Amino acid sequence: MTSAAAERLIAFARWPEPGRAKTRLIPALGPSGAAALQRRMTQLVLATVDRAATARGFDVEVCFEGGDAERMGALFGPERMYHPQSEGDLGLRLARAFDISLAAGASRVVIIGTDCPALDASVLVRAFEQLERHDVVLGPAEDGGYYLVGLRAPAPALFADIPWSSPAVLRLTLVAAAEHGLTVARLPTRRDVDRPADVEHADVVLASSLAVIVPTLNEGPRLRATLEAIRGASAVELIVVDGGSRDDTCAVAEAYGARVVHSAPGRAQQMNAGADAAYSGTLLFCHADTHLPPGYEEHVQATLARPRTALGAFDLALRGPEPGLRRIERAVRRRSRRWLGPYGDQCLFLRRSVFNALRGLRALPILEDLDLVQRARRLGRIEIAAASASSSARYWRRHGFIRGTLRNQAVLLGWYLGIAPATLARWRAGRQAAQPAGEPEADSVC
Repeated sequence: MTSAAAERLIAFARWPEPGRAKTRLIPALGPSGAAALQRRMTQLVLATVDRAATARGFDVEVCFEGGDAERMGALFGPERMYHPQSEGDLGLRLARAFDISLAAGASRVVIIGTDCPALDASVLVRAFEQLERHDVVLGPAEDGGYYLVGLRAPAPALFADIPWSSPAVLRLTLVAAAEHGLTVARLPTRRDVDRPADVEHADVVLASSLAVIVPTLNEGPRLRATLEAIRGASAVELIVVDGGSRDDTCAVAEAYGARVVHSAPGRAQQMNAGADAAYSGTLLFCHADTHLPPGYEEHVQATLARPRTALGAFDLALRGPEPGLRRIERAVRRRSRRWLGPYGDQCLFLRRSVFNALRGLRALPILEDLDLVQRARRLGRIEIAAASASSSARYWRRHGFIRGTLRNQAVLLGWYLGIAPATLARWRAGRQAAQPAGEPEADSVC
């Protein structure tokens, strides 16, 4: 572990404003689509930076164009330093960023862009290791530029008279380094996303990343165990969407490294807000009282890789020894595979492309999960993973196995008879207003 004061990584980023962000991608994606892709790539790259910083101990700074420090921090995380980039072309801005950090006492400085979604934490760690033995480190890009440059002393000649955004950038930088007697280490070649032809590459990389989204409302006592199970996969994007908790829910989420997003209460609204905030291309929705199984991320990717799969879920295991719970689990398995499909307490997951095609969840006060599954079935198969998610049995203990099941079956019958969801929600909650969807009981209708 090295001293954070000795090393600094600077990420050059841009505020994702439609019409100004990733303008070369606008013909393929439109202004809003190009800006959204830039936001997601920036979030992914910064998450990679965070993992590398944890391993190596370097300091992190974001130098941005457009926007301001407050908005950048709100979107990408307030735990980093944010400073506007200097004036001038890219070469002048790079040279100035190096000069400032090296003059402030950093002995090794690495600068990256946010256009390389395939960047991994090991490459960033290796960049600093190479600077212990070389004057310059470069991460070549497939298009002839570079996605990373690092120095241990100012070298303005590397950034002068370079035709930026051309295939000659890397070659001319290497020539300048040789002319000034600088030793250069090269990292693995990666692909930047700059042109419409690169969009498919970005989609593939982002699709392989997984966001786990947990809607909450006053779930502090139950949330720790849920987040502990999720945190077993270090590369997963963890988002807690809070609907206005009055307990320590948000503090617990932050302590486990989750990004907390605030939303109006209501499970569908909160899940949509989490999906909108996520950069990942695969989305998994987990209830605050449900524990994902070990290796869940591999199960998600394997399930979605099955032909024509639109949506997946886990089998359901209810926590408790009662024989009645085992009967409910068997009924859920039959229902999931042969009839209605899975429900929300089985942790629904799907590709972002499918979620977008469905336009997210409809803002229903009840059975928003069943509605999503039924609509997804029109796009492909519903598959069950070869593992079980463990959910709380508090609903069944509160209402009883027989009474709780009959109550749920009545709700389901009302759904198919076309009774308004608001009426069903009031009836199931046993009061005049629907129970807020952020503080659910287990909701298997089996």
